[in-house]
Amino acid sequence: MLPSGEQIEITFQDEKAVITEVGATLRTYHKGGIPVVEGFAPDEMPDACRNQLCYPWVNRVGSGEWTYSGRHACAGADNVVQATSNHGVARWRPFAFDAVGLDNCTLSLVLHPVPDYPFLTKFAVHYELGPRGLTVTSTVTNLDVVAIPFALGFHPYCAVTTPTIEGSLLTVPALTYLQVDERMLPTGEKRSVEGSPLDFRAAKLLDGIELDVTYADLIRDESGMFSATLLDANGHEIEVTQDEAFPYFQVFSGDTLAPGRRRTSVALEPMTAPAEALRSGEGLIALAPGEQWSGVWRVRRNK
Repeated sequence: MLPSGEQIEITFQDEKAVITEVGATLRTYHKGGIPVVEGFAPDEMPDACRNQLCYPWVNRVGSGEWTYSGRHACAGADNVVQATSNHGVARWRPFAFDAVGLDNCTLSLVLHPVPDYPFLTKFAVHYELGPRGLTVTSTVTNLDVVAIPFALGFHPYCAVTTPTIEGSLLTVPALTYLQVDERMLPTGEKRSVEGSPLDFRAAKLLDGIELDVTYADLIRDESGMFSATLLDANGHEIEVTQDEAFPYFQVFSGDTLAPGRRRTSVALEPMTAPAEALRSGEGLIALAPGEQWSGVWRVRRNK
């Protein structure tokens, strides 16, 4: 059996994506034979949260106790240096394939209470290829008898057709970013991008710029959608779009990864909340018993 479990391939015209049983992870996605995301091999585990979903928290949460609806949680620390727990727990759980079609599939997970997150929820994700690229629709249902908190994010590593991201242009139309401390946890301070190296409202070269930053106050179109683009030196462009259910956006240039993966792609990450949301409450979504939430994001190669 493969480390990421059963593999499901979906196709549409010249596009092909592979979704895995473990973590409902987007292992690969190609258009015209060219990678849209930088994936991983069938016999590998995804490194650095590669193309995984982050639930029931995103990014990282500080180790220690927190309380919600009268229940006490104690997050462990898988990042020992920073004493944080990263990217949630769902990414390592086997999902059920509820439906599989030629160009789409739906997977779900009933997440039972654990010490890190003592609530009963159901998470479902629908992947569909079509004229607008890969559309990802997520649904969270509260199966518990108390109100539950959660945050959700996705971690697609957008591919370039060059050896590294040098020479690539990044566009992120956002007005502010979150200041973080030495543990990469938000301090509660929000800063304007105006006049800073983190201002990517207009396309800007990534050469020599290291990014691991959460953007907020996203600039959206008339339909409420936010879009960021990565244009590599060969003229290939990747676009990530998210609806209003995702008010935050993370950009990670991969400078801290292993040498073979360092700065070879850019993680452009839709998020419902920033890091530390379970403890700070910022951006945290609350669902009453039986209540449901959903959100949509897309990724595609424009050219």
